[in-house]
Amino acid sequence: MSKLSNKVVIVTGASSGIGYATAVELGKRGAKVVCAARRLKRLDDLAKEIHQAGGHAIAVECDVTRKDQVDRMVATTRETFGPIDCLINNAGIMPLSFMDACKIDEWTRMVNVNINGVLYGVAAVLQEMIERKNGHIINVSSVAGRKVFPGGAVYCATKFAVHALSEGIRQEVAKHGVRVTTIAPGLVTTELQNAITDERVKERFASLPEDFVPLESEDIADAIIYAMESPNHVNVNEILVRPTQQEN
Repeated sequence: MSKLSNKVVIVTGASSGIGYATAVELGKRGAKVVCAARRLKRLDDLAKEIHQAGGHAIAVECDVTRKDQVDRMVATTRETFGPIDCLINNAGIMPLSFMDACKIDEWTRMVNVNINGVLYGVAAVLQEMIERKNGHIINVSSVAGRKVFPGGAVYCATKFAVHALSEGIRQEVAKHGVRVTTIAPGLVTTELQNAITDERVKERFASLPEDFVPLESEDIADAIIYAMESPNHVNVNEILVRPTQQEN
């Protein structure tokens, strides 16, 4: 039996990419998975896939920039499955652009999703975890939370914030037996790049070598599962995963 059997896990941003792959893997291991995102049809398909494989899952429509929706998602989880064992804050966006493009709406959206979305999730589950002296918060950041690059100033700022928040929370809740992990992927094949509107940034991505092999969502799901399956006395603080060919 998997260590994750019957664990109640929320995955935000579960409608595609890393979130989708992680939810599927959790379902295979017997976890009770709450699949959360804005695209309900995709979530329904995901929950159905997990059920057909013998797992347990529900789909919950949730915009993580709306605190009321995050609170409702957590309440639905408790009503359906019980206390929350793990929250995976995976929802994020990456509309990269050079600063001189002044894409202020995109900057604001990134801050709301990548930072506020994490904060709302933490606020909704943390007190319960502290009271139970058990729980795990996993925040999906990026290698961009460790290294700034041209065209990514605001995105990197949001991901640096995720790293800082994770470490600050970890220090505060360690004495309560609550674990906190940051997952920092390098270049992954997901929908994130589809949000890039600055043509100059698109050109930079197009200049990658033809033989470059990016990570797949399943590679990051494996890293998340590793952190979750570690014994309770082991807190995997951070996992940084790059494609072998990625230099920076």
